[in-house]
Amino acid sequence: MARLITNRRQVLKLGAALGGLAASGLSMPALAQDKRVRMFWWGSKERADRTNKVNKLYEAAHPGTAINGETLGWPDYWPRLATQTAGRNAPDVIQMDYRYIVEYARRGALLPLDEYLPSVLKIEDFGKPAIDCGRVEGKLYGVNLGNNSTAIVYDAETLQQIGVEEPSWEWSWAQWGDWSLKVAQASKRDGFWGIGDCGGIEPALDCWLRQKGKALYTAEGRPGFDVEVMTEWFGFWHELRQKKAIPPADIQALDKQSPETSMLALLHSAAIITNSNQLVAHQVLSKTKLKMTMQPSGGPGAKPGQYLKPSMLFSIAARSQVAEEAVRVANYYVTDVEAGKVLGVERGVPASKTLREAVAPTLDELSRAMLDYVSFITDKVGDLPPSPPKGAGEINFLLKRVNEQVGFDQAAPADAAKQFVDEANSILDRG
Repeated sequence: MARLITNRRQVLKLGAALGGLAASGLSMPALAQDKRVRMFWWGSKERADRTNKVNKLYEAAHPGTAINGETLGWPDYWPRLATQTAGRNAPDVIQMDYRYIVEYARRGALLPLDEYLPSVLKIEDFGKPAIDCGRVEGKLYGVNLGNNSTAIVYDAETLQQIGVEEPSWEWSWAQWGDWSLKVAQASKRDGFWGIGDCGGIEPALDCWLRQKGKALYTAEGRPGFDVEVMTEWFGFWHELRQKKAIPPADIQALDKQSPETSMLALLHSAAIITNSNQLVAHQVLSKTKLKMTMQPSGGPGAKPGQYLKPSMLFSIAARSQVAEEAVRVANYYVTDVEAGKVLGVERGVPASKTLREAVAPTLDELSRAMLDYVSFITDKVGDLPPSPPKGAGEINFLLKRVNEQVGFDQAAPADAAKQFVDEANSILDRG
């Protein structure tokens, strides 16, 4: 009993002391309730390093706020996020992809951000298109982290060494195939080709379809492709595979859709199709100088295949207990000059005109190349398509799986096309 009285007296004394500190206006950092903001993103080590530096800058500028970051590679990121969201344990700040934002917004997993405009979220100078890309059914659910497009990243130094010309942005798909075989023959290196097998790469298919006046998805969220065009698609890559102009299926299967496992990083190809903002990540993994050009051309009279899009967005979890602070973190990433200098263009070219102008002079040669690339293609691209429907992520992995079946001679291109179209429709029917 005496011990209880002693503890109670200690508590009262501590309370009086704290009251005195508060009355004198002194802070109590050791006992203050920190705001803890959980952030989750996918990406390379390069992205993680830049992100962690910006988070430390934010914490230094906002005492009492701590940002707990977590990162995974692209293939593992989405299953983890889905699990956390289903378990009502989603991170506060979510790195969101344009393909998934409709699905997560319609599930009620994301917080509408309109009420934070422009008091907390100060993105007026993005311009309407760069803001609206984060909208779903009229409400803002994502903050554009940077503009980018698809691109072909290639090993310019190796091409020079083996005496093969660098690719041109005007080349057709067939010219790329011929070039890939030429690289394989000129390199005299076992297991090395010009370009990887892109039959299972969704951005490549997207570009191909748009050049033919079709679409990956319609505005109604249905497939914009049919069996005929998919037969042509799988057949194109199958023919290149038979000519030994691209990697065989067993080697291509090593690509797990991350920079570290790309055919370029694994030294199996001189070029890959990727996103323009990933040039930094790929260069970090390469000992030779890389450059960038557009995806293959559809030929004379073809429609533009590429488009500018948000490389990724920041969304806020609908159940976040620190929602306003999480929005402030997102705003910091896209408006603060010091943060912008650290981030560079690794996540894409800043949508903010003010930030873009402030960051441009600080960029190194590689980062400047990404900014110049986006500027170069701006008048050569088409309109941003509608956000993909729910199930698009699953169809992305389906494309890779079905293309592998063709590669391993488990399905003919026509059979694979029918399977892909049927399964894609089934996925979308599930809603």
